[in-house]
Amino acid sequence: MLIINADDWGRSVGETDAAFRCYTKSRVTSVSAMVFMADSQRAAELAKENELDVGLHLNFTERFTGNNTSARLTHYQDRLAIYLTRNKYSQLFYNPWLRNAFSYSYRAQADEFEQLFGKQPSHIDGHHHMHLCANLLVSNLIPADMKIRRNFSFWPGEKSWLNRAYRYLVDRRLARRYCLADYFFDLIQCIEGKKLDRVAALAKSSNVELMTHPAVSAEKAFLMSDEFLVILQHLEIGGYALV
Repeated sequence: MLIINADDWGRSVGETDAAFRCYTKSRVTSVSAMVFMADSQRAAELAKENELDVGLHLNFTERFTGNNTSARLTHYQDRLAIYLTRNKYSQLFYNPWLRNAFSYSYRAQADEFEQLFGKQPSHIDGHHHMHLCANLLVSNLIPADMKIRRNFSFWPGEKSWLNRAYRYLVDRRLARRYCLADYFFDLIQCIEGKKLDRVAALAKSSNVELMTHPAVSAEKAFLMSDEFLVILQHLEIGGYALV
């Protein structure tokens, strides 16, 4: 099965509406929602009215743009964003001095999601993939048996052996506690690398997540194209709720 998941639902009106237009044409099968953001409330209502498959898109790297955050949450979020965006390796190391900040921000976002949507998320992933940062992996804040986005899948030779070994070990740890799709790819990378035929072949026998950001014009154009429709006609597609 191919899961076509649109990230950043609720981050802004433009991002929500672009994803929704693709969903109405069956070019997106699930979305990942950000909470405490400018369009979070409207996006939640839109999702409930249309029975979207919605996951939680955890955010630890951007300031919240909604008007309903507490001073404490804003303070913790600022500390997390500064740390995680300082350099590309920050997420690889557990920071004990940010343990409370991660716990508080995660809990606040999970609670806000349930308040907005009236249910638990169908899956959990992260903005800039920070649901895979060391503090989240070590702390086990995300409940067991949740459906979680895995690391990117790569073809042989695409990454160094060290990079691939690290991702393999993280995914093994995730698989012991959570439910994962079998493969995970990024739409724009697949378009640029001409890999979609191989992704589609995998989706005929495995659960494959294809991440997309429909607010990006190139991605939206491809999602709505006849070329993509032809690919989908030969596949089972669905959301994380079916995994």
